[in-house]
Formats: sequence, structure tokens, C-alpha cells
Amino acid sequence: MPRAGEIDGQDYQFVSDADFRERIEKGDFLEHAQVHRDYYGTLREPVVTNLKNRKDVLIDIDTQGAAVIRNCGDPVIRDALADVFIMPPDLEELRKRLRKRGTETTEQIDSRLATAVREMEHWRDYRYTIISGSVEEDLQRFRQIMEAENYLSRRLIEK
Repeated sequence: MPRAGEIDGQDYQFVSDADFRERIEKGDFLEHAQVHRDYYGTLREPVVTNLKNRKDVLIDIDTQGAAVIRNCGDPVIRDALADVFIMPPDLEELRKRLRKRGTETTEQIDSRLATAVREMEHWRDYRYTIISGSVEEDLQRFRQIMEAENYLSRRLIEK
């Protein structure tokens, strides 16, 4: 279900629960999960197609999805993976940021914070971790990681 301001096909693709479950059965997803009573997933085909065409793909997913992708048997996916965990400096800052968004109730924020605590236990599973500062600082650090990834020897050989 879209939150206020989200547009189907632009922010996400919104489908019915029945359609989502059917796509799971068909194996259409690279990863999928049910989080906070909603289904989320990443379709496999567009990711693989873009990677084969040498286009970077940015996927914003939770730790469950990242673990699934990290263990993916597809060499196209595995070789392209540069997983980055963006961690808040502390829970109070995260609470402040969630409140500032103004998109969730207090109960939803509390649920997200509980999830964040569990997810932050997995930061060591990632190749990179950014301790979040400002949006500008986070973006700069992320771009530095992506630039470094483009200079990996194995990627230069593939070009």
C-alpha cells in the first residue's frame, strides 16, 4: 500500500498480495520478505538485465533481503554485489529522523526502531558500513565506495 506521496511505478511497483504470492511461486523475485505486515521484493529480471548491460543497480533492501542476495547462486549477481550497510549513529537519532518524515504513527515508528535494533546486529555481514551523518555526507561516502568498486581489477578485466 503506497504511503502518502508515493507513486506506483515511480517509487515502487505496488501489487496485490495475491499477485505478489503468485510471483513468489513463479520465482520472479531475487529476494522477497514480509516486513511490518507488508510484502517487499526485488524482481530478478530487471536486475540481471541491467547488470548484463553493464548498468549499476541500486537496491534498497533490509538485512533479510541482503542476506538472500549475498548467497545468490547467480554469478552475474554475486560478482556485481557491493553491499553497503547504512547505520544510524544511535537509536535516538533514528527516532528523530523517522518522526521528521511524518509518514508513520508512533506505533509504526516503535516497530521500525525494534526492527532497526535487530538489523544493526548484522552490520558486520556487509562489505561496507557507513555511519550515517547528513544526507550529503552519506551520499559522498556512498559515491566513494561505488567509485572504488569500479576500479576493482576484476571489473577492469570484464570491460
